[in-house]
Amino acid sequence: MRLAYCTDWCSGMKFLLDMGLARSTAQYLRDCGHDALHLRDQGLQRLPDTEIVVTAVAEQRIILTHDLDFGRIVSLSKATVPSVVTFRFGDMRASAVNRQLDELIARFSVDLERGALISVTDQGIRVRRLPSA
Repeated sequence: MRLAYCTDWCSGMKFLLDMGLARSTAQYLRDCGHDALHLRDQGLQRLPDTEIVVTAVAEQRIILTHDLDFGRIVSLSKATVPSVVTFRFGDMRASAVNRQLDELIARFSVDLERGALISVTDQGIRVRRLPSA
């Protein structure tokens, strides 16, 4: 069921949500037509970060996280995937994250699909294409 507040960005992207984000955000993305998995729902909450990155690559998923380590791991690997979106703002409630996701996906879907490290803060959104220098 597509929700009324989902916009044209509902294009079926694949996401893997880390433990710092609410499980309801994964449900929100699914309701908007995306393939979204939360680590806890998959029983993967105890996996080391490097293994989570391996899983995201194997399943062609974009990592959504509050943890700075994922961006570092991907950057140091010199790989072009997976994209990592790191949320670092004051209000980390699911409703606030979901609003940011709406804007992020609408504006940067091409970057997400091609490979990017994206940081979402109270000051705005910063995008670095992979591989990063």
